[in-house]
Amino acid sequence: MKLTRLGNATMATMTTMVAMAGALALTTTAHAQNYPVKTIRMVIPFAAGGNTDIIGRIFAPKMAEILGQQIIIDNRGGAGSVIGTEAVMRAAPDGYTLLMASAAHTINPAMIKKLPYDSVKDFTPLGVVADVPTAFVIHPSLPPKNVKEFIALAKARPNDIFYSTAGQGTVGHLSSELLVSSTGIKLTAVHYKGSGPSMIDLVGGHVQMQFPSMPAAVPYVASGRLRMIAQTGEKRSPAAPTIPTMIEQGLKDFVVSSGFSMFGPANLPKPIVDRVNAALAQALKDPKVSKTLLEQGAEPNGNSPEAHDKFNRTEIQKWIKVARAAGIQPN
Repeated sequence: MKLTRLGNATMATMTTMVAMAGALALTTTAHAQNYPVKTIRMVIPFAAGGNTDIIGRIFAPKMAEILGQQIIIDNRGGAGSVIGTEAVMRAAPDGYTLLMASAAHTINPAMIKKLPYDSVKDFTPLGVVADVPTAFVIHPSLPPKNVKEFIALAKARPNDIFYSTAGQGTVGHLSSELLVSSTGIKLTAVHYKGSGPSMIDLVGGHVQMQFPSMPAAVPYVASGRLRMIAQTGEKRSPAAPTIPTMIEQGLKDFVVSSGFSMFGPANLPKPIVDRVNAALAQALKDPKVSKTLLEQGAEPNGNSPEAHDKFNRTEIQKWIKVARAAGIQPN
């Protein structure tokens, strides 16, 4: 064995480097424990006025009050949420740049071939904010009153039932394809540029079914212009308490969640994760915040970072599986 003797200068340099690393670690820990000491930026990867933006602006002021620092909203729309999400991925892991994500975060890995980030490894889960349940609605011209009757009709008339979506790769699109893969029926997709046009043609009878958000569906169901035969949450939504879930109607794994949630960049220190998660949970329990979210059709959540991480991973794999079964090729 050959031994190499280090000179005094080399030893001194190494000692200095170790000391500097230790000091940096102590400084980082101190900063994390004192968090936050300045304004926090919440990136919403969509234009102002959409569901993600509306939900973010409902709870952010209360969360800012709890944290004792201002939270400013930074709308960075584009590329199906990729632009804003990438900006957060590249931000310093110090808790001052956070992401308000939608279901696009878990759907994009199935739809986009080369994302500039890993939707799991490049982010720190901070908690699910709220869920906007999805409704299974059909035009009244179709006779089914429940999911079993709809499946029977669709099997008798393969590809004869048209469903509308707000665009390829949206929650409504993949929900319909999940129904197809779960039951073996065949439906025909009609993609629109936005939820408004897709709903107009459904109400007009030009298409026969859709999986829209609960808030979008309820007014048309109440007026009799659409029939809701199921909802896709794990439990019934307060917005439609008499309508059974897909699970109740025999499709045990059929759960669709919009999953509005908060992330930070990867490697966010645990004291910051715990502080943000606690503030988020507390804000969502505020009576005014909770009431306002429910009025928007959003059900407050505020789960743990660990539960959020599990949800994120499970949803990503589910939508990849659905897309593959539908023969959808990522762009």
